[in-house]
Amino acid sequence: MTLAHGLIRLIDRFYFVPLSRIMPLQTFRYAICGGANLLLNWVLYAVLYNFVFDKEVVELGFVAISPYIAAFIVVFPITFLTGFWLQKNIAFRYSPLMWGTQLFRYLLSVLGSILLNYLLLKFFVEVTRIYPTPSQVLTSLISIAYSYLMQKYFTFRGCQEH
Repeated sequence: MTLAHGLIRLIDRFYFVPLSRIMPLQTFRYAICGGANLLLNWVLYAVLYNFVFDKEVVELGFVAISPYIAAFIVVFPITFLTGFWLQKNIAFRYSPLMWGTQLFRYLLSVLGSILLNYLLLKFFVEVTRIYPTPSQVLTSLISIAYSYLMQKYFTFRGCQEH
């Protein structure tokens, strides 16, 4: 049994009635994979920021990078690749597109999500004057919906649920 099949079997154990009446299996798998990748992102970021970079500016000789940006730079490619692998092999595994096409489209959708997060956060905080924490929650909810639609209809377009 492959790792992907093992994870699918594990995830599918939690897909039960009444949940199955309100959410398609593909959406459930997407949510579990996305949530797991987000958790991985948070843990890696916290470890890198607090312990590896020790909240200190990272001096590279030619440039100095703040510790929170340095942590982001290291974590991003890791969670980008784990997120792609999870979505490709668990949630959208029957997409007819070539993996290189999927990877490029996934990169575009992730970059779009980062841009959307930035713009919405600026909008909610600076224009509507909503406090930053509720603004981040609103931004996250919109970004999650955007990301799901991008994965389903762009990155892994044509994927049939099985």
